[in-house]
Amino acid sequence: MPRLALLPSFAAVLLLLTAACTDATPRHGVAIEPALPRPSFTLTDTRGLPYDFAKETGGRLTFLFFGYTNCPDVCPVHVANVAAVLRTLPFEDQQKTRFVFVTADPARDSLPALRRWLDQFDTAFVGLRGDDADVARIMSAIGLPPAMRAAPDSAGRYEVGHPATVLVFTADDSAHVLYPFGTRQLDWAEDIPHLLQVRGKGGR
Repeated sequence: MPRLALLPSFAAVLLLLTAACTDATPRHGVAIEPALPRPSFTLTDTRGLPYDFAKETGGRLTFLFFGYTNCPDVCPVHVANVAAVLRTLPFEDQQKTRFVFVTADPARDSLPALRRWLDQFDTAFVGLRGDDADVARIMSAIGLPPAMRAAPDSAGRYEVGHPATVLVFTADDSAHVLYPFGTRQLDWAEDIPHLLQVRGKGGR
C-alpha cells in the first residue's frame, strides 16, 4: 500500500480500476474448499437424448440445480432469479453460460413436463431426467444430500426435500462457490460477471 501511494494519482486510479475489472472473486454465495471438479454424468434431456454433462458444459459457466417442477417456492424462485439476470447479459456472455436443471422427482416430472416448466423461465435452460438411483448417485458424488419424498396426502400430492442450492461451475471446470436459497437477483447480477472472468484450461 505505501508503494501505491507513491504513484502519480492518475496511474494509481488506473491500476485500481484494472484490478477491479479483472477480479474474478464472487461477492456472494458460499465458498467451496477445495473446489469441486465438474462432474461427469449422463442423463436424458428434454429432447429424449443422452446429455453428457461434462462434455456439453465443459469450459462454460454452468449453473447446476436439483429440484422438481411441483416445488411450491424454492425451485421457481431460484430459477427465475438466475434467468432474469442472464437475460441482462450481452449476447456473447449469454452464449458462455448453461443452466442445467436435474429433476429430483422423476416419477412426476416427465420430459415434456420438464420442458414446459423450464420454458416459463428460459427456453435455453436444459432439463435432465434419470431414475431415482442415478440422480441419488450423482448428488452423492458431488457432496449433496439425497432428495427425500414426503408422505403423499389424500390426493396423492407430496413434496420433495432437496438441496436448495445452485452449484456454479466456472470455465476452469470447477465449482468454487454455491448459492443457497435466498440469493437475490442483485447478488446474482453482481457475481455473474466475476464468475464469467474465470479463465478455463489453457487460458480460455
